[in-house]
Order: sequence, then structure tokens, then C-alpha cells
Amino acid sequence: MLYLLSLNPILIAAAVIPAILLLIRVYRADRLDKEPPSLLITLVLLGILATALATITEKVGVFLLEKLGNPRTYLYYVIMYFGVVACSEEGFKYLVLNRRTWNSASFNCQFDGVVYAVFVSLGFALWENINYVLSYGFGTALIRAVTAVPGHACFGVFMGTWYGLAKRHEAFGNVEASRACRVLGFVIPALLHGAYDYIASMDSGDGISGLFIGFVVVLFILSFFLVRKMSREDRYIDNPSSRYF
Repeated sequence: MLYLLSLNPILIAAAVIPAILLLIRVYRADRLDKEPPSLLITLVLLGILATALATITEKVGVFLLEKLGNPRTYLYYVIMYFGVVACSEEGFKYLVLNRRTWNSASFNCQFDGVVYAVFVSLGFALWENINYVLSYGFGTALIRAVTAVPGHACFGVFMGTWYGLAKRHEAFGNVEASRACRVLGFVIPALLHGAYDYIASMDSGDGISGLFIGFVVVLFILSFFLVRKMSREDRYIDNPSSRYF
């Protein structure tokens, strides 16, 4: 913390503010029963922990990939972005999310799953963003403020939607459906994350930059409407008369 305070405050603010604004937006969308601040702060900190854990597994994955083949092949990039990066990052996000919230007494509404997952994801994005901005400068902050940080929030929205649905199924004894939703709560964000990184890594000379912009726009729009829908239709998990999705 003292180290951060000694750094350029403008760069730190540029790295942190986008995540904070998105956290506030999702917190306000939780209309039924606001989550305790202590829990939300813990989830942000666990998101930061997930960043550190993912960094370790990604370094190991990159090392093994480089030992196995040519890093310029398409297969290399598919394995890298879908298998190593996406699975590491979304996997550790899901791990800390599940460990902290699944049995929490505060997890009493379906939309809570979205709130929890987004707070973990933005804790991850916040710390990752600080590292990128300090390494590459203010221009990187501007780009990531409208791409990577909201991107992590979007992955969290999809994770949390299925995670909240899994909790509701469990409340009514639908064990298999709950298990399937928990799997989807990891797989869908991992696929979206892998696609995001894979498309972003391609040479813009092949027209991929336009594809990336289109992908990001669609991802943001879907996430926006998903948050609005889940917020408006939120119900207490133990309410048998409410919708599942």
C-alpha cells in the first residue's frame, strides 16, 4: 500500500476509477436486499488475490507451451488464450467467489450472484489495471478503461447470472440443475474471456480490429440488458412463486 502511495497519483486514479464506477453501478442495481459492505470489500480483495494466483498458473502455462511448440501457430494462441489465460483467470475468480459466498447467509436473492461475481471480477481487473498502467502509461489506462475493465465486469455478469441461478436451484433441491449451472458459471465466462483475448491478439491488418470492436460492443450490450433483466426480476431465493430466469 505504501508503495502505491509513492507512485504517480494520476496513473493510479486512471487505473482505479473505471472499476470503482462499475462497482457502484452494479451495487445500485441490487434493489431487493443490499449486501453488507464488509462482504463486498472482501470480495474485491479476493479478486486481487485471484490475480496473483492466476499470474502464477499463466507463467507456468506459457513456459510449458513454449517447450511444446512454435508460439506463432494458431493452435498455440487458442491454447494460450482459452486454456491458459481464460481458464486461469476465470477459474480463480470462480474459486474465491464460491468459497466466500456460497454458504453465506447474505446470499438470499438470485441477483446477489451477479453482484458477488462482478465485485470479484472488478477486484481482479482493478489490480491488473494498476500493473498495466504503471508499466505502459496513461494511454493504456484510457484504452483499458473502455475495454478490459468493463470486459472483466461483463465476464462477471455472466458468471454471476448462472451462479445465482445455481443457488436458487439448490434451494429447491434441484441438485443436478444446480451443478449444471455452476459449471456454466465457469465455462461461459471462460469462453467469452478466451474469445476476447484471442480476437484482441490478432493482427489488425487482417481486419480483426473491427471484429474486436464488434465483439466488445455486443458483449457490453448483452451484459447491460442481462443486468437490467436480472435486477428487475430479482426475487428472494426461497420464493417458490418467482421465475428462475
